[in-house]
Amino acid sequence: MDEVFRALADTSRRRLLDRLRARDGQTLRELGEGLAMSRQAVSKHLAVLEAAGLVTSARRGREKFHHLDPAPIQELFDRWIGKYEHGRAGEAVRPRRSPKEERPMDKPEFVYVIYIRATPERVYEALTDAEFAQRYFGGWGPRSDWRVGSPVLWKMGPQGAYEDLGQAVMEAVPGRKLAYTWHRILPMHRQLYDSDTEFERARTEQSQVAFDIQPAESASLGVKLTITHDGFESADSEMLKGVSDGWVMILSTLKTLLEQEGGDLAG
Repeated sequence: MDEVFRALADTSRRRLLDRLRARDGQTLRELGEGLAMSRQAVSKHLAVLEAAGLVTSARRGREKFHHLDPAPIQELFDRWIGKYEHGRAGEAVRPRRSPKEERPMDKPEFVYVIYIRATPERVYEALTDAEFAQRYFGGWGPRSDWRVGSPVLWKMGPQGAYEDLGQAVMEAVPGRKLAYTWHRILPMHRQLYDSDTEFERARTEQSQVAFDIQPAESASLGVKLTITHDGFESADSEMLKGVSDGWVMILSTLKTLLEQEGGDLAG
C-alpha cells in the first residue's frame, strides 16, 4: 500500500483523481485542460497513479482513455476505517477493474498498460513459462517453444489438456516483446450468437495479441508492460468483449505474483 500513499500524497495527482471521479474515461488532453501543468507533467503523474493501481488506461482507436479504479482506496478504507463504518464503504465505492465505457474506434482493438516492479527478463519469462502462466490464467494458459512460426498450444482449464487451436508465435524477443495469434471463437461460445449463420461468420475472425516490455519512465516503477490485442472485425466482436475484461484480471494477477516474489528489480 506504500505506492498508494505516495500517489495520494501529491496535490496534483489527487486533482487528477477528482477529475476522473467527476467524469470517468478521459484522455490526457482532457485531464490537463485548465491545469497549470504541462502535458509531460500530467503524463508522469498518471504513470504514478497507474503504478499504484488507482488509474487504468485503455486505447480505443487513436485515443487513450484513463479510468479511475477505486479498489486500492477501498482497501485502505477497509483496513483502517471500515471496522468503524460497517456497511457503508461497500455501497459508496465499488471497485472496477476494467473500462466499460464504449467509445467510437477506427479499428477495434484492446490496449492496456500496467506497471510491474520486476525486471524485463522476469516479465518475459513469466509470459512464456507454461507452468507459471497457469497461476495467473487460472489453470488455463499457453505453451510453446516460442520460436517464430511454432504453434502455441492452449490448456483448456485446470484439468484440461493442451490443445492446438490454430495459434502460432508471431514474434519473440526475450525481455522485449512477445506476440502470437489468438484462437478463433470456439464451439463452447455458440450460445453467444442468435443463429448458426452469425456464429459461423464470427468463427472466421482471428485476432492476435502482443506484449511490449519496456523500462518504466521511473526506475522505481520497474517495467511498463503494454498489451495490444487487435485484428477484430468489428466493435461488436464477442471475442473483443471477452478479452477486454479477461486481460485486465489476468495481468493484475501476474503483477501480484511477480511483485510477491521478493526479487523486484533484481539485477
